[in-house]
Amino acid sequence: MKRLALIALAGTLALAACGRSDQTSGKPEEMTAEQQAAMAGAQPAGDTTALDSQARERSALSPQQAAGLGVSYTTARRAVLARMIRTVGIVQAPESTLAEITPKIDGFVEELFVNYTGETVRRGQPLLSLYSPMLVAAQNELLTARHLASQIDSSAGEAWASAQAMVESARRRLAYWDITAAQIAEIEKTGRVTKTLTLVAPSDGVVLEKMVVQGQQVMPGMKLYRLANLTTVWIEGEVFEQDLHFIGIGSEAGIDVASHPGERRTGRVSFVYPTVNEASRTSRIRVTVRNPGLWLKPGMYATLYFHVRFGGDVPTIPLAAVVMTGERNVVFVRDAQGMLTPRDVTLGASGEDRVQVVQGLREGETVVASANFLLDAESRLAAGGGGMPGMQMGDTPVAAPPRSTVKPSNPDMPGMIMEESTKAPPKPGPAPEREND
Repeated sequence: MKRLALIALAGTLALAACGRSDQTSGKPEEMTAEQQAAMAGAQPAGDTTALDSQARERSALSPQQAAGLGVSYTTARRAVLARMIRTVGIVQAPESTLAEITPKIDGFVEELFVNYTGETVRRGQPLLSLYSPMLVAAQNELLTARHLASQIDSSAGEAWASAQAMVESARRRLAYWDITAAQIAEIEKTGRVTKTLTLVAPSDGVVLEKMVVQGQQVMPGMKLYRLANLTTVWIEGEVFEQDLHFIGIGSEAGIDVASHPGERRTGRVSFVYPTVNEASRTSRIRVTVRNPGLWLKPGMYATLYFHVRFGGDVPTIPLAAVVMTGERNVVFVRDAQGMLTPRDVTLGASGEDRVQVVQGLREGETVVASANFLLDAESRLAAGGGGMPGMQMGDTPVAAPPRSTVKPSNPDMPGMIMEESTKAPPKPGPAPEREND
């Protein structure tokens, strides 16, 4: 009995050991986080580094591959670049020619000689006649002072000098009220006091605003007319801050307006504002333009064109040759062995289709000019352990994968690989018996 019990116990222990061995062999081998990241070719967990910060790998293309991908090459060379800066401006009357007609005394408008907005006036042209009791009193003072001065002999000394001073004071008082020297001389010549005196235009120009009507009472400082000389006008526009170094005082600008299609005029930059708009990141510029025939009118929109040329002292490459990631500018440089090496460069100003390279590239080096985004993607894949089939990455060619010994299970579906089954096909079951009619 004891012998039988020992045999049974040994068998139980052997069965338990076999079960543990089967369970252990069925579990997959655990891997560390670093091993999983290496197999997946991904970043470690929690790493959110941007794509443009990933490393890039060297690569090589055969002529057939380059033709298939549309890759072309160009050489970095020095060149004078050209570009056109375009902006929209508004025509304005020059501030230096603006004039406002305002009375300096109380009075009433007796008659308007210029009675509508837009009328062209000349210097000295009468604008309106003004009746003012203060003007009448000042004329009487002038005539009285002249009468007294005429009765005193010049040999009287101090008395004669005082009389002459009174005459000059009466003349100045009228002049301070914008009465012209010709009008004052006419009063002295005739010896008569006039009811009204006339205000005249101080310069040539156009009436931009008229704010007075006949019979209106006016007060000192009240605006009656606003004049401007429009034979020369200003066009003020805004230029982005990155373009400001191309435009300076004296720069020539082409000008187009919708009212004269096909007729381009030219002007010169006369002023660049010293501040930048914080919201739009632009600075205002002023273009002065001669305006014969008044074809440019204040308030019009005008398109300004600046044709600028620059460079010639640093290498340039086509804009399409640069992969711009937002943080880096990358070009692919081809060496003597045909290897394509990604290289960071510092860009300068850009022209119509080329850009200056101020650092990272030498004159005469060959770079990829097209399809560089495909190369950039492949370079990233290669740095992560992947890559396009048939493209050589790094310094040594990639070995061909071993041929598979597994046979396709279905010749009608190429590329579908199925494992060969070691199980025997199931035996057909007995045929069903037919029922007797």
